[in-house]
Amino acid sequence: MSLTLYNSLTRRESPFDPLEPSKVRMYCCGVTVYDYCHVGHARAYIVWDMVRRYLMWRGYSVRYVQNFTDIDDKILNRARETNSTMEAVAERFIDEYFADMDKLNILRADEYPRATHSMDGIKRLIHELENKGYAYASGGDVYYNVRKFTDYGKLSGRKLEEMQAGASGRLETAEIEAQKKQDPSDFALWKSAKPGEPAWDSSWGKGRPGWHIECSAMVRDCLGETIDIHCGGSDLTFPHHENEIAQSEAVTGKSLANYWMHNAFVTVNGKKMSKSLHNFITIRDLLEGNWSSDLESNPPQPPLGKGGSKSENDKSKAVEPMAVRLFVFMAQYRSQIDFTEEAIASARNGWNTIAEGLLFGLRYADKLSWDVEKTGQDTKAVQEFQAAMDNDFNTPSALTVLFELAKELGKEGNVLVHQGKTETAAELLQQKWLTLVSLAGVLGLEVSPEADTEISVGGLTDGEIEAMIQQRKDARKAKDFAEGDRIRDELKGNDITLIDQKDGTTIWHRG
Repeated sequence: MSLTLYNSLTRRESPFDPLEPSKVRMYCCGVTVYDYCHVGHARAYIVWDMVRRYLMWRGYSVRYVQNFTDIDDKILNRARETNSTMEAVAERFIDEYFADMDKLNILRADEYPRATHSMDGIKRLIHELENKGYAYASGGDVYYNVRKFTDYGKLSGRKLEEMQAGASGRLETAEIEAQKKQDPSDFALWKSAKPGEPAWDSSWGKGRPGWHIECSAMVRDCLGETIDIHCGGSDLTFPHHENEIAQSEAVTGKSLANYWMHNAFVTVNGKKMSKSLHNFITIRDLLEGNWSSDLESNPPQPPLGKGGSKSENDKSKAVEPMAVRLFVFMAQYRSQIDFTEEAIASARNGWNTIAEGLLFGLRYADKLSWDVEKTGQDTKAVQEFQAAMDNDFNTPSALTVLFELAKELGKEGNVLVHQGKTETAAELLQQKWLTLVSLAGVLGLEVSPEADTEISVGGLTDGEIEAMIQQRKDARKAKDFAEGDRIRDELKGNDITLIDQKDGTTIWHRG
């Protein structure tokens, strides 16, 4: 069984064959640090964390590098808005990035290069492009001569004649800059200093790098001239990744990356997420319950420099970080995913089911007298999970395996609670639990021991369920069958199944 990946460059799936056996060099385009991360960022970094974890589970040694863009027009604008500095804004939002990603259980990268720490590599790469005739200086700026690179457009599939001017992708559409270019599609490698902005010395005069050259230099400095996987959001395919290829491959004559992977967008109620529509949801607000997917009722956020996220939180809407991960995995990474109240509710209920399964061993290991030395797993479940993940990381199919294991364990747990014993062999239950823990861990889905008592992940706690069952029992005893049916339906709506026993007791299970 081999791992197959969809390669954005070749536009087809192919077996994964790394440059070195059992080793993977992987680069992920990171954030521009001027703001809080939103659910689109959450999807991207959860996806690439999953890819990294799975490669490690498959036995690869993965070196994972993710950059920070810490010099950019957006950062400088934020600094002006908040009467701060570029350095202070960047440091603040780097810290905020780590706070959000840690909560989402995203593993730290092996290295986090920053653009401002990579100036020597950036200037060296620009000089090499100049020497080879791919770059030219003009009025203190340096531009890439796009028409010189015959393969330009091979990643995005765009023809040069169809591309719009200003291919830099950032704030470079001013008339004066357009006049400096030999061709409208040329993009900046080095920008001359502007009054009041940070600048670095160079042979072209004081200035700062363009956006695209930063990643080309950081990939080369950290991982070498050719890497295995270069990944990022689909919005980066053009111009950012296209320009990275043009820059790097013009100098080295080698492929920048053998596999290009891109995750699809997150929409909100079917609409593109944007601040202008007031449906821009930060990770922080999602986790704290301060969000709405209703475009009309979700008010705009206050300026981030004056306090950050909105202050009024609805704890009942707070979404468990693991439910956010589950929401992301409910769609294959190349498929667009729609953020709705219903989708989040489904993810919360789904996590509740998996969490119950993960807690099974913590709750019942002693009661079942498990042999702690045993590590065997359910071979069939592992094979099904691997088959799904080997198929270009088909997480929806992989989740099916987890849900089957979790539901079985959840039912057995309820049998143990209500009957004090189970007919299923303890060894088999241990095997299923170890399998669930292992496979869920590949997706970064983990439950803490502290959750062992009262778990509530957007659903009902065990205690609340027991209380409702008693209320239903009392209603039925009073011959108020309508009320009894109402309670059963409410529990069913929370994914709780009731089983009435012949002796008058009622057992239940999730899912």
